[in-house]
Amino acid sequence: MKKALYLLLAAVMIVSMIAMAGCKGKDKDFTFKHGFDMEYPPYSYLQDDGTYGGFDIDLCKEVCKYYGWKYEPVPINWDAKKLELDSGAIDCIWSGFTIEGLENDYAWSKVYSNNTQVVLIKSDSNLKTLADLKGKLVGVQNDTSGFHLLNDGDQVELKNSFKELRTYDNFTVAVQTLKAGGIDAVAIDITAARHYTSQDSSLKIMDEVLGAETYGIGFRVNDTDLRDKVNKAIDALYKDGTFDRIAANYPDIKEFLCWE
Repeated sequence: MKKALYLLLAAVMIVSMIAMAGCKGKDKDFTFKHGFDMEYPPYSYLQDDGTYGGFDIDLCKEVCKYYGWKYEPVPINWDAKKLELDSGAIDCIWSGFTIEGLENDYAWSKVYSNNTQVVLIKSDSNLKTLADLKGKLVGVQNDTSGFHLLNDGDQVELKNSFKELRTYDNFTVAVQTLKAGGIDAVAIDITAARHYTSQDSSLKIMDEVLGAETYGIGFRVNDTDLRDKVNKAIDALYKDGTFDRIAANYPDIKEFLCWE
């Protein structure tokens, strides 16, 4: 009887070891598909050399390095981000993604950046307050927090005072249109606005703001295990100083970055 019990326990131990080895192997062989907007500097963008860069991309690569995962960058159409996630084409949406208003639509990581919605204008513009936008042409990227703030959020009344709110596929095109004189202003995240103004003195940020928000990494609602693993990795990267070392490369947004 004892011999049979020992054999049974041994078998259970072997099965457990195989299962653990299988899980470990799966981790090592796992390819993490990072979904991001490639026109959202300085969080994620296409660099001049044809590679992808930005704070989000750098941090995601470090998470993959932490676990030994293969990193796969997957630039997406921001309008179709949830479809891309739900289809399995990407494992997360990690690209200056606003949590507020979408709390129940995704499994969210901890907050890693604070953000404010602002108005970007030309440096020689005589616009000073939000009220001055009455009768003006204002641009915004489609399906962003600024877009929703103006169309169905707290700033609908302001939007109704515009001559027109024009929607663009990305902020790069919107800003280029602003510089060319095609529109009077762009509703945009302050972190992105800081990036553009640091690169071009012909642009400035209006003092009055549209609203405040926070950024997180969005996973499929039921994919909490992967979410928890990413949180654990960033916890470690925050404690060992890697998070801050990456942040130091992005002075335009460093003051907004956090891990809470």
